[in-house]
Amino acid sequence: MSDLKPSSRRKAKPQITASLSPKPARQPKPVDKATVLEIFRRFEAANPHPEGELEYVNSYTLLVAVLLSAQSTDVGVNKATRALFPIADTPEKMLALGEEGVRERVKTLNYFNTKAKNVIAMSKRLVEEFGGEVPRSMEALTTLPGVGRKTASVVMNIAFRIPHIAVDTHIFRVANRIPFVNTKTPLETQGPLEKLVPDEFKLHAHHWLILHGRYICKARVPECARCLINDLCRYPAKTL
Repeated sequence: MSDLKPSSRRKAKPQITASLSPKPARQPKPVDKATVLEIFRRFEAANPHPEGELEYVNSYTLLVAVLLSAQSTDVGVNKATRALFPIADTPEKMLALGEEGVRERVKTLNYFNTKAKNVIAMSKRLVEEFGGEVPRSMEALTTLPGVGRKTASVVMNIAFRIPHIAVDTHIFRVANRIPFVNTKTPLETQGPLEKLVPDEFKLHAHHWLILHGRYICKARVPECARCLINDLCRYPAKTL
């Protein structure tokens, strides 16, 4: 029995514990320049000549393939373009095939109606304004229908060997896990990442990072035990 008189009893205040509202984990600081250099040295040693997985025959078909790859896998795009590129590997041939012909061959891809429309509109612009050639500048490429900065960066890097890092979801994830950068969107990641990568590695950095994100540093469960930079990475949720 309590020794407090009824008039002197007070209601106990509810206890708020830390477990009810945990603080979010703090993002690690980006690695230093020496670590960045060692990371890319290891990527180069493991894969000196990395290549993209999209199939193409020239700069135009590369542009089309990258345009088609939005919200689709490279495997899916390759299956579609194997029926498309043998009969339409130039803007002129693509225009002759027509939007309906393109649509029929890419209908297995997400947003195939919009993509077919953009392929035809882009091809028309190339013929009318660029003599049927793919322009070699970011500014010109990004004026084409369906071509954003990421698509243009891939074409500049692969077709013309002008270093650019096109930040997709894989590269965004890897860059923020290691971390090279602390950013909130892929768009704001490209500039800082391109400045960070040493010049001698810039041409292949795009491929190394995307392949690393696709096959090792996976979104749900990264395979840290197989990672060749796991001793350099600061990701707090490693699966070692």
